[in-house]
Amino acid sequence: MIKNKNYLKKGKSVKIKLLFVLLITVVNMQANQHPYILTHDGLIDARAQDKILEIGNETKTKLNVNLYIDIKENNGINPKEDRAVRQKQMKVKEQEIVKNLQKPYAVLTISIDQLYTNILISDDLKDIIDRDDILDNYVIPLLASKDKNSLFAKTSAAVLNGYAQMGDSIASSQNIKLDSSIGSEGKTAGTIWKVFMYTIVVIGLLSYVVIIMREKKYKKGMNNGK
Repeated sequence: MIKNKNYLKKGKSVKIKLLFVLLITVVNMQANQHPYILTHDGLIDARAQDKILEIGNETKTKLNVNLYIDIKENNGINPKEDRAVRQKQMKVKEQEIVKNLQKPYAVLTISIDQLYTNILISDDLKDIIDRDDILDNYVIPLLASKDKNSLFAKTSAAVLNGYAQMGDSIASSQNIKLDSSIGSEGKTAGTIWKVFMYTIVVIGLLSYVVIIMREKKYKKGMNNGK
């Protein structure tokens, strides 16, 4: 009986791990083929990636601007280093990100462990994209929200919201409306997409419940068979 219990617990753990490994693998495979996501360390949902592709394509075609995303869970910079040292190292990292990008460009970059966000903008867009407004109102509030949703869901929502707002800002400067826009309301639209992204968490929980229910049914069947 004890052996069966241990077997069930081990089986449950393996199934849950496989579920999340599969999810991250699929996400990473898509990111490797994505023209506007430079890096994302498995932190952007596949549906958000699809929307980013749609916005990126339309921005490039209609506005002749290249919008990118570079998301890292850890960029290798020690958060305990002196601030001046960290800033210098960060500048080197940023120069590495943009060195081969075609201008005009804007890159939403985030490093989770370093609590760092920025938008790298080529000179011809610096008067068009309001870096502080986008980060403070469309990106950081979603990343910093104190709730039970996963980092995966928060990052997906924040990145998509910020990316969409960059596109809308450039389009507005040219008196163009993007068909792929997630909403001119901006902050409200971000909330809607945040809820949409949280469905990822719900799906994960439902999968977990299904596994538990099946194992309970299996265990009950074993007990009745004795």
